[in-house]
Amino acid sequence: MTLARPFGLRAAALTAALCAFLGVGLVGARGYLENFLTYRGFAPPREPAFVSQPGTVQHLSIPSPALGGRAQEAYVYLPSGYAQHPHRRYSVLYLLHGFPGRPLAFLQTVQMGIVDDTLTARLRAQPLILVMPFGSTGTFNDQEWVNGIGAANGWSTFVSRDVVQYVDTHYRTIASARGRGIAGLSEGGYGAINIAVHHPREFGVVESWSGYVRPDKLHSIFGRNLQLLPANDPRLLLRQAAPSLRTSGAYFWFYSGSTDRYRQQNAAFAGQLSALRIPYSYRLVVGGHNWAIWRANAALAYLAAAGRLAHG
Repeated sequence: MTLARPFGLRAAALTAALCAFLGVGLVGARGYLENFLTYRGFAPPREPAFVSQPGTVQHLSIPSPALGGRAQEAYVYLPSGYAQHPHRRYSVLYLLHGFPGRPLAFLQTVQMGIVDDTLTARLRAQPLILVMPFGSTGTFNDQEWVNGIGAANGWSTFVSRDVVQYVDTHYRTIASARGRGIAGLSEGGYGAINIAVHHPREFGVVESWSGYVRPDKLHSIFGRNLQLLPANDPRLLLRQAAPSLRTSGAYFWFYSGSTDRYRQQNAAFAGQLSALRIPYSYRLVVGGHNWAIWRANAALAYLAAAGRLAHG
């Protein structure tokens, strides 16, 4: 009996120590997972020392008739100096995320805010307002940025009408096609092209980063019989939209990774643009279909948009 109590105490102490060890490990694992999901394995964004006045982020809740009247989340990045120049107007670059995805990935992983600040501070590009809408009801809910089947699924109209009108009303924008660009990565690249082809007088610059132009056969979005698929296939719509795209001066800028499975359909789309005399630049860059390639080409994408859009 005299040995039972110390042994029990030792067992309890060992159990407590093990629980503490596992607890610390789980907390550490959770922290690592959260960090990875936020920054995709990259270091958190950090402004260069020469950027004395970074831009600012605003969280929006935009009422959307296209989505049944509910308010939909979006973020705006106001460039350096926006508040200090109250009479200046700015061009806007709308950024569409991929799937699965959320809008803040453009700031946290691709670092478009830092790209904006850096190129502005170095006088290499004009400052742009960046607008990042949330194109779904959840990170893992796929909507393809199209007007899908069912009520309140007008995701294309949400961007081209509801978001654009809200931004033009609440910020000092150049409210015309010459002051608007639309871009996206992966699924967002498809969305950018598809929306621009549906609204050929709305955006002066159209960018697709590792996107595609042949939509997937998703019955949940395009209908049981895929009846909405042809109306959301940029390859089929481009010829009809071409005269308006040429009149508005729309410029397409897009790239694929050298090992990306979408590179062949993008090359074919470049051929269509060329045949229809629509200005474009198509690049095949080293890499695959991942965050590394989008981050590495973020500055080039910004320069391409800023160089074509109107200056305030």
